[in-house]
Amino acid sequence: MNFFSERNNLKIVKQINSKASLKRYIEFFIGCLVSAVAYNIFLAPNNIVAGGVSGIAIVFNYVFKIDNYITILIGNILLVILCYFMMGKEKTKNTILGSLVFPLLVMLTANINNYLRIDTTQLLLSSVFGGILLGLGGGMIFKAGFSTGGTDILNHIIAKYKKISVGTSILLTDGLIVLLSAFIFGPIRLMYSIIILYLTSIMSDRIILGISDSKAFYIITKENKKVKEYILKYLSHGVTVFNATGGYNNNKENVLMCVLPTKDYYKLKEGIHTIDKDAFFVVTDSYEVVGGE
Repeated sequence: MNFFSERNNLKIVKQINSKASLKRYIEFFIGCLVSAVAYNIFLAPNNIVAGGVSGIAIVFNYVFKIDNYITILIGNILLVILCYFMMGKEKTKNTILGSLVFPLLVMLTANINNYLRIDTTQLLLSSVFGGILLGLGGGMIFKAGFSTGGTDILNHIIAKYKKISVGTSILLTDGLIVLLSAFIFGPIRLMYSIIILYLTSIMSDRIILGISDSKAFYIITKENKKVKEYILKYLSHGVTVFNATGGYNNNKENVLMCVLPTKDYYKLKEGIHTIDKDAFFVVTDSYEVVGGE
């Protein structure tokens, strides 16, 4: 039975992958194109470094007059080789395509300003739109299950061998690259780099996770019945009740779980406080709600 069940599961996975494969590659390519365009329109002409190998390329272009795409390509290839020896074959596979496609698109869109004729001398506007577009492109790439390689590889290697989080590793590598640029381009460019990094992070999260239009409440209260009745009758939303055990004192508790539109968040929050001022509850963003009545 287990053999046939496993075969069936593998068949389902293959069907899902085959259906999603073309969509994933299209999304990946568009994401790389958007990132390359944002890089060549807003960052490279203004010498704004937002971390990564592409940031190093801007520094090398300014100091050594090396084309940006050459530095990005060479840097990516070296890091892919490093990834193969330090992270293994499977981890390397997902980085190869992005490591080659992104610098290629940077090369092909290098002269895009000659055709669009966008005035990017306003550094604040360039930082805002550059950050948004980079976040959009990066979010599409990550959502499709790919990576553009570069310092993404280095971040995972550092996280693995130094036993730190990937987020901390990103802060270290990109932080050092951005700080290096400040010595070359000055503190004003550093400020704009920080704006871009912040906007890129926010936009990437929105693309990957979506925009939350619902909230999930997890409620522990002595007034279970009253809170449940308030949700069902006044707010007209469903409630799930499940059993839980306290980790410290092993007390048995009932937990109420409710997902409702963000517009009703305040009503439920204040309703819980009114019914039981000592109630404990946790509220999280709910990015996708499927099923139910």
